[in-house]
Amino acid sequence: MKLILLGAPGAGKGTQAEVICQHYPIPAISTGNIIREALKSGCELGKQAKSYMDEGKLVPDELVIEIIKNRLSKEDCKNGFILDGFPRTITQAEALDRMGIDIDRVIDIEVPDETIVQRLSGRRVCESCGATYHVLYKKPAIEGVCDKCSGTLIQRKDDRPQTIEERLRVYHEQTEPLKAFYERKHILFVVEGQEDVAETSRLTLAVIEDLA
Repeated sequence: MKLILLGAPGAGKGTQAEVICQHYPIPAISTGNIIREALKSGCELGKQAKSYMDEGKLVPDELVIEIIKNRLSKEDCKNGFILDGFPRTITQAEALDRMGIDIDRVIDIEVPDETIVQRLSGRRVCESCGATYHVLYKKPAIEGVCDKCSGTLIQRKDDRPQTIEERLRVYHEQTEPLKAFYERKHILFVVEGQEDVAETSRLTLAVIEDLA
């Protein structure tokens, strides 16, 4: 089962990837998390990516493609995977095709921009383990403290309102064209994001139940 999750930043791709992983034994591969790990380690890729991410811009294709290529070659991907955050451009999608990888489903999670701004500006992330929370929808037991590892919760720079608006502009300009790209391949499935996350999960799982 090889899946791609599409959708604007904050549409809930990461949440739905976690839900799918609970039902099927395949890894969720988040480009954002991989790059943030590189930032934290201070490696060369992290240094190159930092300036782009801080401004809400996309990390250059060649860097992201190399990261994904290496990750998909690992043993845990042999039975399938979920790509969250890749591809983000037509160039990246074409690179994925050249790798000889046949994607089964592309799930596009649709959420209005105004809802996304509200969601992301309230998001908080553990600076130690990366767990995510929200000031309205997913509060930790103790304010500012991660439930999982007791790390400090922070607001990422790319979750500030001005940066969110830039991220959405970039998404509509560079990533949204992927919908037409995958629709032509007849593997695009649209899920309307619901107020109730569990309902969105039900709709998402329904798209892939025949692949199991």
